[in-house]
Order: sequence, then structure tokens, then C-alpha cells
Amino acid sequence: MPDLYATIAEVDPQVQERLAAVLEVRAADSRQREMLETYLRWIDFPEASRVLDVGCGTGPTTRVLALWPNVAEVVGVDPSPVFLAKARQGAVEHRHVRFHEGDARSLTFPDESFDVAIAHTCLTHVPAPDCAIAELFRVLRSGGWLAVFDGDYATTSAAMGDFDPVQCCVDAAMGALVHDRWLARRLPSLAKNAGFAIERFDGHAYVQTLQPDYLLTLVDRGADALVGWGRIRPALAEALKVEARQRVENHEFYGSITFASLIARKPD
Repeated sequence: MPDLYATIAEVDPQVQERLAAVLEVRAADSRQREMLETYLRWIDFPEASRVLDVGCGTGPTTRVLALWPNVAEVVGVDPSPVFLAKARQGAVEHRHVRFHEGDARSLTFPDESFDVAIAHTCLTHVPAPDCAIAELFRVLRSGGWLAVFDGDYATTSAAMGDFDPVQCCVDAAMGALVHDRWLARRLPSLAKNAGFAIERFDGHAYVQTLQPDYLLTLVDRGADALVGWGRIRPALAEALKVEARQRVENHEFYGSITFASLIARKPD
């Protein structure tokens, strides 16, 4: 199934607006923020660092980087003009933040332009991610840092047992929203093949139970995708959404995704 994010600039603007809202919901999750800050602390940001945030979306990671120690400038890149408009609105107070419309696989920046490059929940949506990693290698200075954080989306689950219909919604969401749900497992080899030296590769558990705002968006979007594909009727989709929320109310909801972070450096 096609990944909407893979061709986001071609998606209906109203759909992009809804996706932008979901990006902010996920970024506001305390565990998501904790995972972001955990792997950022593993990077030795040089003094007055120039940082690239590729696939920045609505800019939540860009805003965190703007306040990070030793960061002098952050440049966010995304192919969606709708996302970038939201990003600019959200970062209006940060004078050392800029945003550019562009593709991670063909960046317009000169060689060795940045000290640190971040790809936060981006590369699983990019066809030919090896081209994107090669571009990040090109635009980093010698000794520069690469950080890639993404979902191991093959692990995404909301099932409470075998043959759980809510899991069908989550699986459909992965099919509609993720180009390669297995990509996280190949990150070390992709980075090494591009010329990077691997510093560390870690897993991060993400679980939602009593306040599963983000996982519920996956249930909803998966149910809608199943309707769009002609697999189920709208009445069943609505019933599945109600079922997920009833589980939350009854303290019976469980959703999880394993995320992975890669920290690497461009050799001197």
C-alpha cells in the first residue's frame, strides 16, 4: 500500500492538515520527548553547531534543537509546504531557525555545511533511504554527527490476543503511512555503507495504555484506510474506533511500538 508521507507534497492539503495535527500530538507525548532527548544527549554538539533537521514535518524536533546547548542554527527541511507553514508558525520565536522545502534524497546545501544532521521519524517514509543517508554524509563536515531515530514499525501492536480486530486497524495504518516498516533494522548497515562510523545503535520501548492519544490516531487512520480500500464498510470502521476507546475507558487498552536510534559520525 502507498505511504502518504512518501509523496506528501502531492496529498490533498486538507489531509496534510490532519496529518500535521497528528505529528504535533505525537511530539507532545512525554515518552516521545524523553526518547528524543535521550539520543540527543549522546551527540557531542560542537560549540556554535549548525544542525540539519531533515524531514522536519511541523517542526517539533527543530524547536527542541533550537534550545539545545551549543546549537547556533537549525535548518529544517521537508517536502510538504503545509507542514512547513505550521513549522514556521511554531518557531516564530526562534530567530536562528530556518525552514526549506526539499527532498532528503537531493539536498540543495553545499558539501560539508553542517555539524550535526538529524533524521527523526523520517527515513521509514523515504523510498531509496540509502540516497538520503548518502546526502546526509555529503552535507556533514568531517567529524560531523548523524542521528537517525525511527520506528521499528513491524513491532506496532494494539492487540490483546490472537485475531484482535483492533490490530487489523493498526496494521492497515502501517500499510498506509509507512513506506518500509522494517527499515530501522537496517540502519547500521545503511549508515556504514554510506561511509559513516557507527557510534551506537539502541532500542527504545514506547507503550501507551491509559492515555493512548497517538495509538488511537493509528487505529482511526487504519480503520479509515480499510474503508478506502474497500475492505470494510464505514459502520464497521466506526465500531472498531469505539471498541478501542471503550478499552481505554475500561483500562484494557495496550499499544506499543519499538523505536531505534542510530548515532554515527563522518570520519575525519
